[in-house]
Amino acid sequence: MKKCLAIAMFVSLFCAAHVRAQELAKAGHEHMVTTCIPVSDDKQRPEFGCFIVASAKSLQFGPPVTYWHLSKFPNRAAAETVKTPSGLIVQEEGKVWLSEFGPKDAPSRGGEPVAVIGPLELPLAKSYDAEIAYAIMRPGDRSRVHTHPGPEAWYVIAGSQCLDTPEGATKAGAGQTMFVKHSVPMELSITGTEVRRSLTLVIHDSAKIWGAPSDWTPTGACGK
Repeated sequence: MKKCLAIAMFVSLFCAAHVRAQELAKAGHEHMVTTCIPVSDDKQRPEFGCFIVASAKSLQFGPPVTYWHLSKFPNRAAAETVKTPSGLIVQEEGKVWLSEFGPKDAPSRGGEPVAVIGPLELPLAKSYDAEIAYAIMRPGDRSRVHTHPGPEAWYVIAGSQCLDTPEGATKAGAGQTMFVKHSVPMELSITGTEVRRSLTLVIHDSAKIWGAPSDWTPTGACGK
């Protein structure tokens, strides 16, 4: 009997230690992306993070709503020939991506259409900045709790993500899109087992910065 009790106690302690080790490993792996940082094409950047890779300043939008038209081109020269003054060209994933903004039914400017994302509701402002980030985050990673002074939108290239807001959780996987209204507090979590890579757009008041921390408490819906 004593031998059985000793074995049972050993198994119990072993299981508890194993669970604790998993928790510590997860805590050590998980990191928070505090903000997206501007980088130039020739600047070496970390393996993981969020990097602002293209921006257009002092844009004017007629209606209070616009759409993000994303397409791919075989090379930069081909994209440059059709880009408008407000368009943005990004070279990532071995591809050339052209972003243009306008009504949902705006005619294609060529290339391979990828997605039309919106409607993106714009806050009142004298002018707007459009900034695109390329983000690489690992499963379990998350953003700080934050807001943007303009709508934010995503095109998920690989992996999956979940956005927690006061309105609930929204999920998107590879090849899918997501967007959120301006000034909404949020926390972005990377789900699944693959590294998540995405293009992220924020269109905001030129007089304000990309984003700011928020004291809103996430609901935890993305972890359920």
